[in-house]
Amino acid sequence: MNKEVDMEADDIKVALFDDSHSFTATDANWAAISANEITGTGYTTKGASLASGAVTKAATTKYDADNLTWSTGTFSAWHGVIYNEDHASDNLIASIDFGGEQAVTAADFTIAWHADGIITIA
Repeated sequence: MNKEVDMEADDIKVALFDDSHSFTATDANWAAISANEITGTGYTTKGASLASGAVTKAATTKYDADNLTWSTGTFSAWHGVIYNEDHASDNLIASIDFGGEQAVTAADFTIAWHADGIITIA
């Protein structure tokens, strides 16, 4: 978490994707998935940066950051992808399936991370 991708120092972002998005182990960078990014009012291309990212190293190592909100949005999203904006190829880190369409109309769209962190390695 703090070697090739420095989860605390690099600009780690989350972008939102449509229902055509699929994520496989061979998808390594932004170019492999960018065609299915959503558009809409209140959403900025390539998503938003995670704030206050921190790695906790212990018997269970975790990465956590503040919840993420797009304000006054009008769009639908089915997936979120975490990636490293600072890497030359915008390396992908993880894909999150929202379990179906999540839609907002002139409202806040918030991703509230689990209390155990965004990424946990035991």
